[in-house]
Amino acid sequence: MTLSDTDLAEVSPEIRALAASSKRTRTPVGTDGAVMTWREWGPESGGGEPLVLLHGSHGGWMHWLRNIPELARHRRVIVPDMPGFGESDPPADIESPQDHARAMVDGLRALEGISGPVDVIAFSLGAMLGCFMTLPECGGDAPQLIRRLIIVDAGGLDTPLRTADNRSVKGLTGQALRDVNRHNLGAMMIHDPACIDDTAIDISMFCGRRTRTRVMYHVIPDKLLAVAKRVRVPIDVIWAEFDYIHPDPELNTAVIRAFQPEVQLRVVADSGHWPMYEQPAAFTAAALDLLATPVRPLLPETEHS
Repeated sequence: MTLSDTDLAEVSPEIRALAASSKRTRTPVGTDGAVMTWREWGPESGGGEPLVLLHGSHGGWMHWLRNIPELARHRRVIVPDMPGFGESDPPADIESPQDHARAMVDGLRALEGISGPVDVIAFSLGAMLGCFMTLPECGGDAPQLIRRLIIVDAGGLDTPLRTADNRSVKGLTGQALRDVNRHNLGAMMIHDPACIDDTAIDISMFCGRRTRTRVMYHVIPDKLLAVAKRVRVPIDVIWAEFDYIHPDPELNTAVIRAFQPEVQLRVVADSGHWPMYEQPAAFTAAALDLLATPVRPLLPETEHS
């Protein structure tokens, strides 16, 4: 699925401008002609260490809209629409996290200039797929491809889960559709109603209707925990203070600390589940702070079995 100017006409100028400034690359998903889309931003010289951003469920690269410009001042920022989201086709098995991760590993390797390991920041569903990307069965052979993983507000750690009051958008159009998207953003994604602006609603509507996979239904309650225990690269955590569906940053980090004792936590104050959008400056500062810390040595594989 390739976006046209007509498609992007439905979103805010802020989104259109950032899309227009990106470099776009297509890579295969499997062997049946399916493809996924990667967008890149960064220094005009092509410099900067690669930083991959993975979005959440029913999302796309736009989840990182308000972080990309600042991050791209420091790094080569690479943001895919993960398989089955946005402009990217799903793999043949839309239930398989491994197949989704394998397509991203293959695609990342195919990008121009990826000759060494990359850092990954992975939000919500992206955290599980990012963990799979480090594993041998998905082609990751960490740390040769991925050297560090920062997870953000991720479900699947077998911690307390609250159900958001999401309402169906089926059959709705016009203002009624926007109103329900506003409600759902407030119920699950954004803590302060004042931060639910038209651009947030545009992103929710644009990405939601372009979701063509079921991989997100294979995370809860403990699927992330199972795969994270096998990850040999360092994991750090950014968590929103008021994440409604996955409350308590310290509790969720403690789960990771049980098998990665040196994990670092940064809490984004005054934010709900989507801190990158609600508090972009604070989130980006936390991300850059973690990225500036030395990469911890790998733990022996036996400690992650």
